[in-house]
Amino acid sequence: MDSEAFATLPPPPYYAVVFSSVRTGADEAGYGEAAQRMVELAREQPGFLGVESARGADGFGITVSYWESEDAIRAWRRHAEHAATRERGRAAWYRHFELRIARVERAYGWDAGDGPGRTDAPA
Repeated sequence: MDSEAFATLPPPPYYAVVFSSVRTGADEAGYGEAAQRMVELAREQPGFLGVESARGADGFGITVSYWESEDAIRAWRRHAEHAATRERGRAAWYRHFELRIARVERAYGWDAGDGPGRTDAPA
């Protein structure tokens, strides 16, 4: 995985919305365009911090969006275009999904390009 696929985030705390899903088919009409539009639209929302997403060949996928606050998450949920696309997803694109919201208290990472001995792990 390319490190560019990772969201660049501020130090915690912040919130993560974890959307796990199984699609109904391989490539339903309009899904890719709608998914891209939702990312573009989310980026315009106050409190949006970033997004990471992956989908397997079996149709199972996880998208994690990051937000400054629960209020920002609620505002995104109420956004009219997002709500309409969510309903379209239920009707056509998803066989099953789960949504979880969590507060991120600690975050750290490592990259092989950083050299040996470096860690971002909090004490």
